[in-house]
Amino acid sequence: MFDFNLEDFNSSNINEVIHFINNKTKELGFDMASRPETGALLRVLAASKPNGRFLEIGTGTGLGTAWLLEGMDKNSKLISIECDKNVQSVAKEAFLNDDRLELIYDNGSDFLKNQISNSYDMIFADAYPGKYEFLNETLNLLKPGGVYIVDDMLPQADWPKDHYPLAKGVLENLKNLKNVVSVGLNWSSGLIIIVPKRN
Repeated sequence: MFDFNLEDFNSSNINEVIHFINNKTKELGFDMASRPETGALLRVLAASKPNGRFLEIGTGTGLGTAWLLEGMDKNSKLISIECDKNVQSVAKEAFLNDDRLELIYDNGSDFLKNQISNSYDMIFADAYPGKYEFLNETLNLLKPGGVYIVDDMLPQADWPKDHYPLAKGVLENLKNLKNVVSVGLNWSSGLIIIVPKRN
């Protein structure tokens, strides 16, 4: 009888950078980092966009960043925004020599207001801006065929009570979008992937 272990696909080739970030994340007590299952999917999606331009809203300590970079080819570019210098400092240390990455310390909302439409192949929205606010503006930044992904769409044990209606509001907004194709995944912390249709 065969032993099917699909988890092997999620953890294969995890590099030293991810181990470094994991350790630093624990030291900081930062509890909002992306899960490995989310990262594994980010890696695959990034690999599907050669010569891609990627945007991550919410660097955190850089776990999602690391997975995106693992999937990206050498000609791709990732911009990652974070408003907390302390947690982003881990990513700065981890990716010091990776010229595919531009780390920006900024308010995500301010950053999104100043971006040009149709400029990214993939957006991972892992912060309030781009998910809880400025959703349509963020989707407009995608190139034709571009992919938008959010996580933490399933209730989490550490959510405060007042976060539930906020998350439900995001789900309703995402469900009511027009001219998109989407899929919700009961996977990791709960993922939704959206691709806008272009006329």
